[in-house]
Amino acid sequence: MKNLVYLVLLFVAFSAQAQQKNKNAKVNVEVNGNCEQCKKRIEKAAYSVPGVKSAEWHIDDKVLQLIINETKCSVTDVEKAVAKIGHDTKNVKANDETYNNLHHCCKYDRKE
Repeated sequence: MKNLVYLVLLFVAFSAQAQQKNKNAKVNVEVNGNCEQCKKRIEKAAYSVPGVKSAEWHIDDKVLQLIINETKCSVTDVEKAVAKIGHDTKNVKANDETYNNLHHCCKYDRKE
């Protein structure tokens, strides 16, 4: 019986540890855009989300590299902020009106 109690406590301890959120999670998010103007807008939107520590969008491969505090925000929060300014991500699409209001050089080919 004593061994069973220890086994249960050990299981609970490992389960709780596995669910801890990372305060410095490194994440890459695919974000559509074209130019330096897009870069500034995308990075500004990412930094507007509490918990984003670092955000750098690369024009050539269209990847937003993030370091986030997962206890304060999620990748989805950042994707929603970026979509809100007109840039599609792999999981969250910008609405048509916002996309159409982008500067002509910032309009990228949208995937259906």
